[in-house]
Amino acid sequence: MSKIGLVIKKEYLQRVSKKSFILLTFLTPFLFAALVFVPLWLSTIKGDEAKQIAILDTTGKYAPLFKDTEEYTFITEKEATLEKYRTNPDKDIFAFLNITDDLLKNPEAATLYSEKQIPMGLKSTIDKTLSEFLKDEKLASYNIENLKQIIEDSKVNFSIKTIKWDEDGSEKSTSAEVASILGMVLTFIIYMFIIMYGAMVMQGVMEEKTNRIIEVMISSVKPFDLMMGKIIGIGFVGLTQVFLWGILTTILVSVSIFFFGGSTSPEEVMNAQMAAQGMNEISAGSSEINLQIQEIINSINFGMIGSCFVLYFIGGYLLYAALFAAIGSALEQQEDSQQFMTPIMLLMVFSLYAGIYSMNNPDGPLAFWCSMIPFTSPIVMMVRLPFDIPIWELLLSFALLFVTAVFIVWFSAKIYRVGILMYGKKPSIKEMIKWVTYK
Repeated sequence: MSKIGLVIKKEYLQRVSKKSFILLTFLTPFLFAALVFVPLWLSTIKGDEAKQIAILDTTGKYAPLFKDTEEYTFITEKEATLEKYRTNPDKDIFAFLNITDDLLKNPEAATLYSEKQIPMGLKSTIDKTLSEFLKDEKLASYNIENLKQIIEDSKVNFSIKTIKWDEDGSEKSTSAEVASILGMVLTFIIYMFIIMYGAMVMQGVMEEKTNRIIEVMISSVKPFDLMMGKIIGIGFVGLTQVFLWGILTTILVSVSIFFFGGSTSPEEVMNAQMAAQGMNEISAGSSEINLQIQEIINSINFGMIGSCFVLYFIGGYLLYAALFAAIGSALEQQEDSQQFMTPIMLLMVFSLYAGIYSMNNPDGPLAFWCSMIPFTSPIVMMVRLPFDIPIWELLLSFALLFVTAVFIVWFSAKIYRVGILMYGKKPSIKEMIKWVTYK
């Protein structure tokens, strides 16, 4: 095995065998699932005792509107006063709703008092109840027969159907929302992994230099082989983690469907839930909706997107990891790296924002040029891929990315070979550029 192969093997096995890598790889999908589902589950847990809300309504027409819920019990206090509520010794009443006038004429005549901060849920409940009644009352004041029904019938929720033509003339339903979500997910993954594993390369180089291990290694391995072995080895670690996360996420989704649906198909579970909520019309047409969703998913070329994702990950990682390796070789202390890291991090953040803003216009000037510039293309192009960009743009972007990555690797190797043996001084950027000319 070549020396660069030995370095790759050493870096890969050393990092994948760490407990931190194993824990992060296997626990992260569960943590993400917990971040989504645990708050939803906790939000459904209600308190043991409903809070009492006292209502003093001098008009007499608003108090009957409020119905008890699992969280709040509404009590009509005909003889209560605001002063009596404030001096209530047992404090059984959580809040006091005081209505002193016709709200249609005087919207400021309703006030909610409480010794504690009013929860958003309580305020929303009262606002919704009064708003619906005042809306009906306002409509009734126009003395137009069936005006409310006319307004309800006039509401139209229109969503245009989008169709994509294939070269053979076949048609497939598409969804801009699905394509945008897929693009943003891939963008965040590439952004996160380039930063995480690029910084890992820099940290590894700095540790070996600080511990003087590099002096022993450089006696038997060329600096270029050492740098490339470290970059490629850590890159394989990143790809391994992405691959394992994909498998674990698929297993989690499958187990969730089986756990919540049992032996029932997901379609039947959805139909039952819709029927239970009174959404019979939607439930009856859910089969057609499922077919449309399946057609939208089938319209996305996951094979092409997956292949491009790997290639852009490799190109972007090589480019940035080489820069991180050069910075790490020139420095000894972690705090000294901020001066050199800031321009790179700003470029990465700009790439992320360019990708986000390109989502609404994937063929616009910002999206096009940022997908051609090698320092931004791995991130921005992920947003554009689900929108079927021209093949020539893809090939040109790949060519520019990998040519630039090769140049950056060569440039960084020149700095690396000198920087790993420099101690006791933090070099300037001008001095590091001079190292490139050394033979």
